[in-house]
Amino acid sequence: MNTTFEAGVSLGSNLGDRAENLRRAVRLLAATPGVRLLARSAVYETEPVDVPPEFAGQDYLNAVAAFEVSLPLEAWSARCHAVEDELGRVRTGYHHPRTIDVDLLYCGDAVRDEPHLHLPHPQIASRRFVCAPLAEIRPILRLPGLPGTVSELLAALPPRPAVRRSEEQW
Repeated sequence: MNTTFEAGVSLGSNLGDRAENLRRAVRLLAATPGVRLLARSAVYETEPVDVPPEFAGQDYLNAVAAFEVSLPLEAWSARCHAVEDELGRVRTGYHHPRTIDVDLLYCGDAVRDEPHLHLPHPQIASRRFVCAPLAEIRPILRLPGLPGTVSELLAALPPRPAVRRSEEQW
């Protein structure tokens, strides 16, 4: 995939200045040659999902951004991981606290199931903290292999874990 495509990215932070971590990640991604920011959701405060009990009280700030990308898909994926590294992400364990998490949600209509690249993201339909901000900016988006629009996916999710708009601004 070497043509231009729209890429949706989920951002999350629960360490340090969470809002600034989100802002910096979007700025770094948008400053990448061949990348243009198209839209970004509001910032949402969310209860942690599937975390070890000792981290259950560390709420996340989450958001979603859409970019126009004219890089090879593998280069875009590598850039997202590089931004995590630039912002001090340390991988200490599965679902442990982090300064930033940058997950590729979709890249055009690409479908991939590789060790380090799964598109569309396999957990979109089960995560309110992804569906709520994504539905804000792309409510009628249909992703390969998923039943319905993003808004329909969101409506089918249970109300918990809670997701609420934050007062944090971009």
